[in-house]
Amino acid sequence: MNTIDPSALEQNEMLLLPELLLLPEGPVRDHGVVVAGGVFREVGPAEILQASNPHLTPVRLPDHLLMPGFVDTHNHLTQSFGKAMAFGEPSEIFRRLWVPLEQHLDDESIYVAAKLAALESLRGGFTTVCDAGTRASVDVGTIAAATNDAGLRCVLGYVCNDIAVDGSLIPHATVMREAEHHLNRWSADPLVHPSLAVSIPEAASDLVLRDTSRLADDANAVFQIHLNEHLASVERSIERCGMRPIEYLHSIGALGPQLLAAHATLLTPYELRLLEESDSAVSYNPVASAWKGNAVAPATALAERKIRFGIGTDGTRSDGFRLLDAAEMAQRLTYGLQNGDSSCGGGWTWLHHGTQGGAEAAGLGTITGEIAPGKAADFLVLDWAVPEMQPSWDPSWELVRYANRDQISAVVVGGKLRLFKGWPVDWDAHTFLQEAREVAHRVVAQAPMRRLHPTAPEHRVQRQGSTADVALLVGN
Repeated sequence: MNTIDPSALEQNEMLLLPELLLLPEGPVRDHGVVVAGGVFREVGPAEILQASNPHLTPVRLPDHLLMPGFVDTHNHLTQSFGKAMAFGEPSEIFRRLWVPLEQHLDDESIYVAAKLAALESLRGGFTTVCDAGTRASVDVGTIAAATNDAGLRCVLGYVCNDIAVDGSLIPHATVMREAEHHLNRWSADPLVHPSLAVSIPEAASDLVLRDTSRLADDANAVFQIHLNEHLASVERSIERCGMRPIEYLHSIGALGPQLLAAHATLLTPYELRLLEESDSAVSYNPVASAWKGNAVAPATALAERKIRFGIGTDGTRSDGFRLLDAAEMAQRLTYGLQNGDSSCGGGWTWLHHGTQGGAEAAGLGTITGEIAPGKAADFLVLDWAVPEMQPSWDPSWELVRYANRDQISAVVVGGKLRLFKGWPVDWDAHTFLQEAREVAHRVVAQAPMRRLHPTAPEHRVQRQGSTADVALLVGN
């Protein structure tokens, strides 16, 4: 087995020669990359790169694949303390879990929660995460500090809801002034990309929905919003304004290339057409659908109609390879089986939308998501000399079906080595995890979070008790 010296990946300028290089068109051999100034300066045949860069000592990576880092197009970084409390819960858990949790976060706990989520994301192969914004009453700069300290690229959402819980309206001028400040605040930060957000359509007035969406468009930023996630949300929209959520946003002029619709699981043919014609993007969140949803977004249909979409975790499980597997499997189970489609995207579809397509949906298509000259050097070095990948006949599809997080030898973001063998190279994650446990227990103990489903041990006791009762009745 060929091991990697981490110091070889910590140079300002590097010529990397992996066994396999994953380009947009697929994996290739005998190719390499030159990384300089945090970007891919050159990508091409190894022989040519060595000839044109005689001053660089090649870093050979035998038995390894170099690929783009994953892009998580929908996450809630400040909800990491409660993610394991969502198991078995029905939809709309934000009312019982996420709102109470986030309302009890202060500057310290929001930093710890966001950094914990960022660490998990990096360990799962994500080099970019799109955060949908927090309901916590803190400066979102704390989230930016956490992701920066962890070394994660972040599309940072700022929530622009103007309808308060009691139904009162926050002045329009106040909302727009703060939104503009957020968009301008991060212009000099290489890893933070500002975004505007509204939680759900019912949380904002028509005017704010339209104006924040247009403001994001003018700033080349994305406008994030949860749309058509659950049956309840669709029915609320119909009751409120006589239209489904995507129809409603279209009617007020809020759709467009800047829009990133989270979930979009319940889509009519008309809404598919609206997304296509407006060039709006979708975050397809297959694990969230499996764990707490009513439906699965028709991602294969989105792909065929050239509707832009990425793949998101929704903060459920930040493991890039398991996310790709879930993305394909969800389509196979919900659409492919009944149609006789045994391919369901041919493997490459999910790899593309987990990387380059995700970057495009998150508004970062010119910055990251692929191994190409001029793009940010956000990449993974993956151990290929493992039983799961041998023998190899179709590396792209094998990455979707077989690859594991534990194969990730190195995570590089912006040309800087962030993780090696699953752990940060420039900060003490083990000490941090102890702190995170202590802070999480304190916050959760204070927050009035309410689970509807029992824990696994409680569920087992309930079921075993009922089974015994049934057996006793049958015996009598």
